[in-house]
Amino acid sequence: MTKADITEPFLKRLRVSTEIDEEDERAIRNLPMSVKRMAGGEPIVSLGDRPSACCLVVDGFVLRSKIVGTGHRQILAFHQPGDVPDLQSLFLHVMDHDVSALGNSVLGFIPHAPLRELIKRRPNVAQALWRDTLTDASVFREWICNVGQRDATSRVAHLVLELYTRLTAIGRADGRSYSFPATQALLADAVGTSVVHMNRVVQELRSKGLLDFDRGRITLLDEARLREIADFDGLYLHLDPSL
Repeated sequence: MTKADITEPFLKRLRVSTEIDEEDERAIRNLPMSVKRMAGGEPIVSLGDRPSACCLVVDGFVLRSKIVGTGHRQILAFHQPGDVPDLQSLFLHVMDHDVSALGNSVLGFIPHAPLRELIKRRPNVAQALWRDTLTDASVFREWICNVGQRDATSRVAHLVLELYTRLTAIGRADGRSYSFPATQALLADAVGTSVVHMNRVVQELRSKGLLDFDRGRITLLDEARLREIADFDGLYLHLDPSL
């Protein structure tokens, strides 16, 4: 895997949402990076860690989560190729949650020091990463609304559409279908419901001809109806530099 292969998902995502030039892209490609393959469930960084590098998702998915006092896990976000899920570790030195691989993944680890230096030298890159952090916050706000105010069917439909919209933006969806190796139990953790109720929701969406889940692949059968059920407005993803 070449350096261009490793950084392309990240650059593709930045091109969609920000305005960076060729010199910025060249500087990003030249960042030192070590590549590691990780298995599903393997921790990347954990609560209390002091990471010295940020991880770039090259292939596969990772998730952010936190264990509450009762021992239950809340999924905080899913991250796809091109994301840097622990970017905050550049300035918040101790991790306050966990990041782990979701299925087999390829990650690139970028040491903090050269990344900080790049931000100083390339203001466009600094602006792009700042926008990325603000978009992360926007997604968190939407997840709060999703878990707090929508019913379980709407929550699942909203999550599926979020993943689909973001993957489509970087060319990782196949028509109306995309690969996503999450179990129903994991999805239940993400939308704040039980596994039993999640199964009911999946069966309902399938029986109504709206959505299909099949061995790690999600297919949107009626996108317009799903958007209506989900109350989905993709503005919060800020995939257009003008937004």
